Amino acid sequence: METINHTLNNNGNGNSHGYTNGHHYHQNRDFYETEQEVTTVTTERKSIKSRLQDGDCLYGMSFLSFCPTMVEIAGWSGYDFVILDLEHGFGGISEGLRCIHALTAANTPVIVRVPELSHVWVKKVLDLGPQGIIFPLVDGPESAKKAVSYCRYPPNGVRGVATPIVRASRFGIDESYAKKYEKDLLILCQVETAEGVENVEGIAGVDGVDGIMVGPLDLSASVGCMHDPRNEKVKEMMNKIESTVLRMKRKEGGGPYLAGFAMPFDGPDQFRSRGYKLIRGVTDVGLFKNACVGDVSKFNMNTKKMNGQYY
Repeated sequence: METINHTLNNNGNGNSHGYTNGHHYHQNRDFYETEQEVTTVTTERKSIKSRLQDGDCLYGMSFLSFCPTMVEIAGWSGYDFVILDLEHGFGGISEGLRCIHALTAANTPVIVRVPELSHVWVKKVLDLGPQGIIFPLVDGPESAKKAVSYCRYPPNGVRGVATPIVRASRFGIDESYAKKYEKDLLILCQVETAEGVENVEGIAGVDGVDGIMVGPLDLSASVGCMHDPRNEKVKEMMNKIESTVLRMKRKEGGGPYLAGFAMPFDGPDQFRSRGYKLIRGVTDVGLFKNACVGDVSKFNMNTKKMNGQYY
């Protein structure tokens, strides 16, 4: 939600800056003028979680480079969300914050994948104010319960309290943050091992878990097929995850939803057709690599043509 305060001064001129002390300073004059009226215009922007509850299918990309300029371009391009990957990416909390600033400028929601199931990482990440969080390597209900507890303030969890000073609460300006953030925070558990597949119903059924994230590469490695993610064993595991989650009873707040990392051989459209509601299509590194390789290849081919090597 965005709130914009428009202040009318004694001359009726609009001033876009809101103040709490009842006065504002006119830039072109050397005196203060008393406010007569404050008009607040509030624009509601639906969260990722709200859109999923509405039945939308959302498409996004992952960022590993943590480059604010590139991530802002992605935001302006129209993706429904961007995942900042702290598990495999090159950045940490400070670099992540700069990317969140860039995505906020582009009005694009952020989901963060933490490196591990750690309350310290979760605390730092949630204090930045993302709309969603992904927990890797969740193998059973107990791990899922821990993940949720790391996202909740006591007595419902163990998240450390610093609401007066963190970005998530607008540094204390949003005094209602602690009461309302759970409603919009999307919690995804990534199932990426054979054990996790066997326990997927228990994981997805944990109160507070909004969805199951599926990654074919880690699933393939867990059954000895790391270089063959198209293997029938991997397909069977993915089918089990998909059928289990899709047949589960919806929770009061929505979910559990299917979320997944699309692959070149199993693309976003295929994921959507199988019932996935949150789909990561590409990574920044992969997209840029393909563009660079393609550009060089095109130049080399044109050079050969110019040299008469193609007839």
